[in-house]
Amino acid sequence: MAYVSNIKMFVRVFELGSMSAAARDQRTSPAVASSRIAELERHLGIRLFNRTTRRLQPTENGRLFYDGARKVLEAIDDAEAAVMASTQNLKGTVFVAAPLGVGRRFIAPHVPAFKDEYPQIDVRLRLSDRKIDVVGEGLDMAFHLGRLDDSTLKMRIVADCPRVLCAAPEYVARRGDPEDGETLIAERHECLNLRFPGAMEFQWTLSTPEGPKRYEVSGPFETDDGDVLTGWALAGRGIIMKPIFEVAEYLRDGRLIPVVRKTPPLAVQLTCLTQHRRLRDPKIRVFTDYIIARCREELARATDGLTLSQ
Repeated sequence: MAYVSNIKMFVRVFELGSMSAAARDQRTSPAVASSRIAELERHLGIRLFNRTTRRLQPTENGRLFYDGARKVLEAIDDAEAAVMASTQNLKGTVFVAAPLGVGRRFIAPHVPAFKDEYPQIDVRLRLSDRKIDVVGEGLDMAFHLGRLDDSTLKMRIVADCPRVLCAAPEYVARRGDPEDGETLIAERHECLNLRFPGAMEFQWTLSTPEGPKRYEVSGPFETDDGDVLTGWALAGRGIIMKPIFEVAEYLRDGRLIPVVRKTPPLAVQLTCLTQHRRLRDPKIRVFTDYIIARCREELARATDGLTLSQ
């Protein structure tokens, strides 16, 4: 098993390009990661990486070994999955990522119950509103809310999620209630934006009589945390674009009210992305089925009976 652990460490160092990043990924120290790579190099009699003070670059032999190492690890995963499937002895660790709002509301609350039902499966949940690299970060699956670029990942649609533009009554009293996208821009309304590297939320796509149209918006604040945006909107600091489920309670009690109602935003899809080969793993499949079913139930409950008049 030590040799397999060394191969796993090599693969993660190769993919992440950093000894410290691979160590964090494998939940160990950089010193242990370095020693595992050194032990593997001694066993193979080759250098796998060229090391400098600033960079860690795979050698040509390292690149050749990576291809074979990936196949070895995939074969081991497949063999373990076949044994677990035949014995129903589901165990291991599931690595999953989700946006903050989705993860906090619909995934994290159900993880303890899942653990009670499958006590030998551990769950590592990573929540972030930034773009996730499922393969590069070694994840088994990631929930995604929004438009999806072309992907080689297996995608399951969880639900369509309508969105709303909304603001606090205090903001509307101060700045007015823009009826459509044109008014939103013409009156230079304060739009609160979700920003992180690669984010495109500075353009809001709204449904108009002529079809979907993009509006370039700006405002005084931006953040990479969607719940922070909601807090700013509740404080009367501007307009936010949100999936309705994230702000349903505030729309019900009047702390937020819909605006720009004649040209509402397009809905987005909540999807679950999985590496194709990981779907053969029964623990991944059972966790995916379990969480998706509960996500759908929670999403329906969150928006039940809520209507947004235009």
